[in-house]
Amino acid sequence: NNLYILDKDMKLAGKVEKLAEDEIIYSVRFMQNRAYMVTYKQTDPLFVIDVKDPKNPKVLGKLKIPGFSNYLHPYDDTTLIGVGKDTEVNSSGGVITKGVKLSLFDVSNVSSPKEIDNYTMGGRGSESLVSQDHKAFLFDKTKNILSIPVYLTEDKGKDYGNFVFGGAYVFTVDKKDGFELKGKIDHADSKLVVSGGAWAGYNYYDRNVKRSFYI
Repeated sequence: NNLYILDKDMKLAGKVEKLAEDEIIYSVRFMQNRAYMVTYKQTDPLFVIDVKDPKNPKVLGKLKIPGFSNYLHPYDDTTLIGVGKDTEVNSSGGVITKGVKLSLFDVSNVSSPKEIDNYTMGGRGSESLVSQDHKAFLFDKTKNILSIPVYLTEDKGKDYGNFVFGGAYVFTVDKKDGFELKGKIDHADSKLVVSGGAWAGYNYYDRNVKRSFYI
């Protein structure tokens, strides 16, 4: 995993290479002269990279926690919201994905970022469209509204669980206390058939919530 900075003539100005070798980049957010990068294989390293000097980018700090974030969204200049999956190590040493996970990251201390809070929805097989389409993510800091569409299953060990909820979860977010679930908008006709660990039937996104708005 590498980060490259190009100048106005598209020539290489600076670089950071060999980050989290053998892992994969899942999400990146650029803000306040920094790059925040999430990689994943077994744990979720959140890298804080200083890019203020384009000729000398450098890693300032990193955080390793279970799970990963497919999407990072700024809460403010020193706080990030992550949307992804929770994970756990199974008895054979492998990693399995679990429910949809919200994380709130404090990056005010760049050398030691930390997770303020997290909230997990559903069990293995649960999904959120936010992981593939950031436009499905609704956040308004002034109104303190955070809403994401989710397709949730109940956890049944190694197997994908039965469908239990399809709709939107609505939260408030506080830098001190984290996430608070305020309500759910249910589209109960969403269904998904799973057989032998493989997806079957129609795409669950076709009938599930795709966007949230407020009026």
